[in-house]
Amino acid sequence: MGFRRRTRRRALIAGAAGGAALAHHAAKKAGEQQQADDQAPADDQAPADDQAQYAPPPADPADEIEHLAQLHTSGALSDEEFTAAKAKILGT
Repeated sequence: MGFRRRTRRRALIAGAAGGAALAHHAAKKAGEQQQADDQAPADDQAPADDQAQYAPPPADPADEIEHLAQLHTSGALSDEEFTAAKAKILGT
């Protein structure tokens, strides 16, 4: 029984270490790609108008207020924070 437990523990630790190594490798590759993109000529980039066209639609104020109310109920937002955020969403 102890052998199985140690084997599972080692597998979990090895899996976590492998996942961390993969995440580090992916972050490094992303940084290298970002550097290459920054150094690329401006002609290869799409115009800003095309990029703005694919922006997600603005969130519905009612949905945002409902989310704030859930945060307030759970205790993540104080009364003052909830009131200020709600006023900001409503534009008042």
